[in-house]
Amino acid sequence: MGSKAAGALLLLLAVVPAAFAVTYQVGDIGFWNSGVDYTAWTTGKKFRVGDTLEFQYGPSHSVAVVSKAGFDACDSTGATQTFSGGDSKIDLTAVGTMHFICPTPGHCQGGMKLAVTVLAAVPPPATPSPPPSPMSPPPSPPTPPSSPKSPPPSPRTPPSSTPSPKSPPSSTPSPKSPPSSTPPKLAPHSPRKPKTPPPSASPPANGTPKSESPSSPPSPSPMASPSPSPSPPINAASKGNMMSYGMMGITMLLMYGVMS
Repeated sequence: MGSKAAGALLLLLAVVPAAFAVTYQVGDIGFWNSGVDYTAWTTGKKFRVGDTLEFQYGPSHSVAVVSKAGFDACDSTGATQTFSGGDSKIDLTAVGTMHFICPTPGHCQGGMKLAVTVLAAVPPPATPSPPPSPMSPPPSPPTPPSSPKSPPPSPRTPPSSTPSPKSPPSSTPSPKSPPSSTPPKLAPHSPRKPKTPPPSASPPANGTPKSESPSSPPSPSPMASPSPSPSPPINAASKGNMMSYGMMGITMLLMYGVMS
């Protein structure tokens, strides 16, 4: 803040003289030329440090800055500055009297000479002193990191010192299903029938054998044992009977054929 105020003050001091500086056209509409009374031209003018004198002239003229002696004698041999070109601007940089002549022979004697008294520059208007710069604010705190550090791992949970009570066994046992009062049915074994010898085949009186009705096999018992009873062994009597039945059948066939 203080450096900015100081810079603004320096700028103001540099601009104020320029704002009050004046550029004077030498000779006004007569320019820098023969036949102009430059002593009369300076009457009533106040030239100050920072002002500018502008000389406009033709090709036969020029400007030389000389001392008081050179001014009086119209002698440009000791000139400190010489200007040419038709348009010359000379700044007034110091307090005192400056002397100008035209170095062309005979022109200074013809009146082309100018003496200017330079005064000090106009003091700038009083400016209020800048307010004291406030104390600079404290520096901003450092920006915290974007991602905070991860917290330390949580301590492990200690094992429980008190064991969890076991669930008591059920005091009431589950009732067992009572045994069936009805005993399981057992398949009754059919009693073995006594072996009956086959009836002896006696031929009928009239020669026609009676057909024996085969004995109906016994009906199987519904609750018979799954294992069949072994068949009795065939003895010699049974074999004889079977042969007798065979002979009887052959005889009957022969008789049937004769009768038919």
